[in-house]
Amino acid sequence: MKKVESDELRPEYRREDFGTGVRGKHFESYRKGSNLVLLTPDVAKVFPTEEAVNNALRSLIELAQKSIGLKKQSVGRAKK
Repeated sequence: MKKVESDELRPEYRREDFGTGVRGKHFESYRKGSNLVLLTPDVAKVFPTEEAVNNALRSLIELAQKSIGLKKQSVGRAKK
C-alpha cells in the first residue's frame, strides 16, 4: 500500500486505506455520560479552567435553590 502525500481527495477510497478500527473504543466514556461543553471565547476568558466553571455553576445552583425555597415558603394560605 502506497502512502499518498497529498491534501487532495482521491476519487475512490478502499477500506484498507483507513487501518483497523476498534469496536466499542469509546463505549465506556459514552456510558458514563460525560458531557462536553464548548464555551464561547468571552465566557472562557472569565472561566479559564474546568474547576472555575464547575464552582460558578454550583454557586448558581445553590442560589437558585435558595430562591425557590424562599418563594415556596411565602406562597401559602392566608391565615384567618
